[in-house]
Amino acid sequence: MNTRKVVFLFYTTLIIGTSAGFIMGFVLDWRTHLNDLSNGQFGGVLMILITASIWTVIAQMGFFAYLTVHRFGLGIFKTVKLWTQVQIVLIGFVLFDLMFFRHMAFAEEGQSMLDFALVPLLLLAYGVLIAYIKSKDTNWFAFVPTLFFMVVVTTVEWIPALRENDFTFLTTSIVTLLVANTWQVLVLHRLQEKDDNKEKQGNMSKKQNNKAQPSK
Repeated sequence: MNTRKVVFLFYTTLIIGTSAGFIMGFVLDWRTHLNDLSNGQFGGVLMILITASIWTVIAQMGFFAYLTVHRFGLGIFKTVKLWTQVQIVLIGFVLFDLMFFRHMAFAEEGQSMLDFALVPLLLLAYGVLIAYIKSKDTNWFAFVPTLFFMVVVTTVEWIPALRENDFTFLTTSIVTLLVANTWQVLVLHRLQEKDDNKEKQGNMSKKQNNKAQPSK
């Protein structure tokens, strides 16, 4: 991609992710925020906006980090098949850890590990949905990498919030991350396709010009 499209991806992701996080944060405690606004206090609303933008930037850093890791993975494991298998193992490992470590840290008396399985299952289900959409738009080789990004990378980005057991903080952060990551992974191939189409059109124009030139 050229610089213009990288800038486009950055700003659109920032706007979309921040908007989603702001709306979610406002809705979860809307009575308090409406009361603050009616009293002319904007600190709480401003804090939601800033927090959502920070999570969106974290999502952007994670996305570009994954693109680098993906290239390294293909280089290290040599074949797409082997790298795909490694990603599947890592997906399972991260989902189990998301359940296991949250149980160890926050389980109350009488709570089993299965009580903490809902979050990993919902994250997996959403990741499968986005991976399916991505693979339909591109090809089925994109399914596992997209699922890996949506599950593993999103979980790594979510770690600062996972250390707390606050529902509002967890929900606002994961919604921001998922919306931002979804936009990035689904729009990337469209930006790349435009570049490829322009390159093909340029090559065709050159060939036509060469044919049109009289031979000496």
